[in-house]
Amino acid sequence: MPLIGSKEFVAWLPTFLESKKVLFPKVAYPTYNVGAIIAGAEPIAVDLDADSWPESDLAWINSPSNPTGRVHSESELKSAIKYSRTHKTAVISDECYLEFGNTVEPQSILKFTQGQNSNILAVHSLSKRSSMAGYRGAFVIGDSALIKKILEIRKHAGMMVPLPIQHAMIAALSDDKHVAIQRDRYNKRRQQLIPALESIGFTIDFSDAGLYIWCTRGEDSWKSVEALAKLGILVTPGIFYGPDGGEHVRIAMTATDEAIADAVNRITASKA
Repeated sequence: MPLIGSKEFVAWLPTFLESKKVLFPKVAYPTYNVGAIIAGAEPIAVDLDADSWPESDLAWINSPSNPTGRVHSESELKSAIKYSRTHKTAVISDECYLEFGNTVEPQSILKFTQGQNSNILAVHSLSKRSSMAGYRGAFVIGDSALIKKILEIRKHAGMMVPLPIQHAMIAALSDDKHVAIQRDRYNKRRQQLIPALESIGFTIDFSDAGLYIWCTRGEDSWKSVEALAKLGILVTPGIFYGPDGGEHVRIAMTATDEAIADAVNRITASKA
């Protein structure tokens, strides 16, 4: 089912499904939490191991992760599937960064369902894959019964994707070359930034895939934000993604190659 952007889907799905308890990772994209609040549901931040999850009626996983770039292992994905089947809970895998692997190759949760997709959905976005954020083009695939239920509600709630945008999505999804170019571009930027950050005391955690570097100097995230801001480099404090991110910052690699090179030079010069 085509979507008017994955953010909109994340924000409104708990409302559409009348969810009461919504699970999401302890360090995560804030809209999982906000979507639960909009629905009047109880938001519950959980560890990545689904064996430890409490009862719920909607659970989000995100691989590769925003903000950490962490990639779920096969066993973690299978554990989430087992949780869904045991508890009859909808498990939604946000896979917007799936095609941007680096040191680890991300896998879709649907690879491990053996075609039994009941209560399992995977969400994909053209915003990241094809740099089409302004188009608001995304799609969800998986359990046909669950998609049908969402579609029935959406007939009245709106949020349908305009036909010209759908044609643009088809064109982008029919071409993998630009995705490979963009993946290579992000990974080259990562290779430049990581040594520079390490040279001023940052430790890189995860950052195995996606568009971001997740790093820490073992200090309050706002102190790291301030230190980099003095160099003219803007980063996001990890506390935005949950209390467990309070000593990290997220560095986006979405600036131009020239801007990334300039940031590396500024970091390097700061040591002189």
